Amino acid sequence: MKQVILQRPLESHKGNFGRILTIGGNEHYGGAIIMSSSAAVHAGAGLVSCATDSKNLTALHSIIPEAMFINYNNDIDLLKAINASDVLVIGPGLGDDAVALKILRKVILNTNTNQFIIVDGSAITLVAHEAELIQALAVRKTIYTPHQMEWQRLSGIKIADQDDTKNTVKQQKLGATIVLKKHNTTIYHTDGSISQLSVGGPYMSTGGMGDTLTGIIAAFLGQFHFKNYEQVVDCAVYAHSALAQELASSKYVVLPTDIINALQKFMHKYSLQSR
Repeated sequence: MKQVILQRPLESHKGNFGRILTIGGNEHYGGAIIMSSSAAVHAGAGLVSCATDSKNLTALHSIIPEAMFINYNNDIDLLKAINASDVLVIGPGLGDDAVALKILRKVILNTNTNQFIIVDGSAITLVAHEAELIQALAVRKTIYTPHQMEWQRLSGIKIADQDDTKNTVKQQKLGATIVLKKHNTTIYHTDGSISQLSVGGPYMSTGGMGDTLTGIIAAFLGQFHFKNYEQVVDCAVYAHSALAQELASSKYVVLPTDIINALQKFMHKYSLQSR
């Protein structure tokens, strides 16, 4: 984290720190995409736009006035936002119905190979049944963030059979980074290397925790420009759990919003030690 979370140059503007687009949050699950967007804002993203159901507009602007709203059913506005983004998050609260699949296809098939795409939640379940989308994501800078059941759906590997060897074989076929969320979260990289967390714990077992992680990954990728971007993914995943562990010293349960609200001070601490 000391190597990745750098102090900001004096001559900076919001465009230097990433244009992030989060897509998700149907009328029933707006909180998921709001947490993802909020995490991206608090983790330092320069510009955050949230493409979501129009019913989430008031809540979004009340909770994150820094974020811009896009109606994800408006094709013109959505495509414009996709083209303007450096990093996209698709999936938190998106749902798994026909409308969700339509939006997912529209987003993925209109991205380019210079953009980062973080695929999370129900978007993983939908992608698992869409060979065209899997192929499109294989030639992009894609990060999947499944829990073990979502990984089972995407990989075809039953939870009981998931090990590093089997997971790596499937991950290489997908051509993407896999952040497998579990006890000792494991990250499978495109070069075949593996990272595993030793921080975090059961106090993180709360709805919205993964949505918050996607926002942190997006913000880190948008503002920290390393040749090997997967080092930045490692840092973001580690920061998410390390901060939760720090907060757990005085909390029985750590909420996603606890992490979001503590991100700025946590990152500041490491930026002072950056080299």
